[in-house]
This record gives sequence, structure tokens and C-alpha cells, in this order.
Amino acid sequence: MSDETETDDAETTIRPGRNFEQSYRLAAEEAGEFLIAVGEQLRDGDDLTLTDEEWELPFAFGEPVEVEIDFEGMDDPELELEVEIPGQPDDTAPQVE
Repeated sequence: MSDETETDDAETTIRPGRNFEQSYRLAAEEAGEFLIAVGEQLRDGDDLTLTDEEWELPFAFGEPVEVEIDFEGMDDPELELEVEIPGQPDDTAPQVE
């Protein structure tokens, strides 16, 4: 097996300093399972890890988490749920002497 094939098969880790966006069209049941899994990670720790076959996105999060609900009831009704999860600050306060 060549190095190129091994690299192609390896999962890409998404790190700070890089932008990443991926969209999915899911059945309601699958979307619900995804939201439950995200909610459990938010409830149980300070780290959230999202993965797909080709990538992994580890994310250490902070507080507060912002939730926005947007309902458009005209014509073709649509409900949008947006969750913004801030990263943990990595700075420490300076010392006072």
C-alpha cells in the first residue's frame, strides 16, 4: 500500500485556524438522534466531537451556549433551530503583584 493511499484513507482532523462547513439532508428520525447525541455531549462534558467517514472535529466548548428559534409561518412554513457553541478560552489572566 502506498503512502498516498494511506493518506487518502486517513480521517482528516479539523483544527482551530481552519474553516469547515458540511450540510446534510436527513430523515427526521436521524436528525433527532444526531441532536440527542450532541445534547448528551453538551450535558456531560466540556468537549464535543463530531465525526464522519472522512473527517473528525474535536471541539472544547465554553459557556454560554446560545440557542435561537426562528419560525417562518407564511407560505411554506419553516422552523429553524440554531445553536452557537463558543470555544473555551485558552488564555489565562495576568498576575497582579
